[in-house]
Amino acid sequence: MGTITGTGIEGADMADETVFTYGAPQLKFGTGAAEEIGYDLAQYGARRVLVVTDPGVAAIGGPQRVAGAMKAYGIEAAVFDRVHVEPTDASMREAVEFARETGPYDAVVAVGGGSSIDTAKAVNLLTTNDGDLAEYLNPPVGAGRAPERPLLPLVAVPTTTGTGAESTTVCVLDVLDLRVKTGISHPRMRPTLAVVDPDLMVTQPSGVTASSGMDIVCHALESYTAKPFDAYERKRPEQRVPYCGANPVSDMWSERALGLIARSFRAAVRDGGDRQARADMALAATFAGLGFGNAGVHIPHANAYPIAGQVKDFRPDGYPDGEPMVPHGMSVSLTAPEAFRFTFQARPERHVRAAELLAPEMDRPDDPAEHLPRALLGLMRDIGIPDGIAGVGYGEADIPGLVEGTMRQQRLLVASPRPVTEDDVAGIFRRSLRSW
Repeated sequence: MGTITGTGIEGADMADETVFTYGAPQLKFGTGAAEEIGYDLAQYGARRVLVVTDPGVAAIGGPQRVAGAMKAYGIEAAVFDRVHVEPTDASMREAVEFARETGPYDAVVAVGGGSSIDTAKAVNLLTTNDGDLAEYLNPPVGAGRAPERPLLPLVAVPTTTGTGAESTTVCVLDVLDLRVKTGISHPRMRPTLAVVDPDLMVTQPSGVTASSGMDIVCHALESYTAKPFDAYERKRPEQRVPYCGANPVSDMWSERALGLIARSFRAAVRDGGDRQARADMALAATFAGLGFGNAGVHIPHANAYPIAGQVKDFRPDGYPDGEPMVPHGMSVSLTAPEAFRFTFQARPERHVRAAELLAPEMDRPDDPAEHLPRALLGLMRDIGIPDGIAGVGYGEADIPGLVEGTMRQQRLLVASPRPVTEDDVAGIFRRSLRSW
């Protein structure tokens, strides 16, 4: 792990930041961990709990298993099972209304992918604090209002290997009227406890494993290559935010996640019943979440929001039938190779090291700037990610709208190791129309 300094960052001021922060939920990991949730909730004094999940997960039985584990401890569970995959402001408001009408509750339990965990975070926020969802959305889409009162204990139980939402302070959603993806971010929204049980992930479809796994990859790569914490201007204590820049602790998690991905990602996509590969990917998702949840992510995630938010008629394998969608992990990956070509010159050694971790058997190319993009492209082709943004329905004429959506994500773009302009983003999208 290299030393982090503020040098070599294009356009960076000689900043004097000397402090980085680190936060994480309590963690319980391993086969059978979900069976202990009743005990864990009892430690918080919970007697009535809201379980938040989506119809697909509910149909498989995961939430019922979790709710059953509570009964032995005298805990009553109500279930909201209408989470929208890739949640919207409308779907989150529906969940909040359900919780307000059926509450009060002592704790919230999310069982599902990032969509369920993010919805549970919004429910927790808006059943403990006044106001409407829109007031809390990150600027410039919303007002960025901070919660004034403490939230309930939130237990996050992921059933997909990817989002890292069980570790982070952020919930992500589509704002339907604006056709933009944005989020709410505050330290109080971080789950109290993450319960990661690989047994809950065995039924995850191959297409979901591929897409959500690319989210893990990009979490690790973006946080590892992000602007370092000591390249920022010094903050006052009240100015500190969860995403503080790459730092020695987040680097450790990102490196370990990339090693697990290199060993097991392709195997998990090929065979969902490969329990060792599933466990490795679950651990990688947790590690990457612990990394990016403190360092931050940058250009690929900023680009992903409009790719998902402006979807036309793309329907991915393994996801619910019906309305079009570009799954989050897929949308993040589609511009990642070009984004890392763009950021290479800011932190060359980081990009090369990341490529070595992600693809340890790959021959090193003559041009070191090509090392990480080639490692990514080889992985994406092997697991069936579409061929660029054209593969999910976008063309040259769509690029201005995509750029506009990306530039709204300044909370993410500030973490880029290179300053990024509208023209830069347009070039990344244009070169990402086709990837191979």
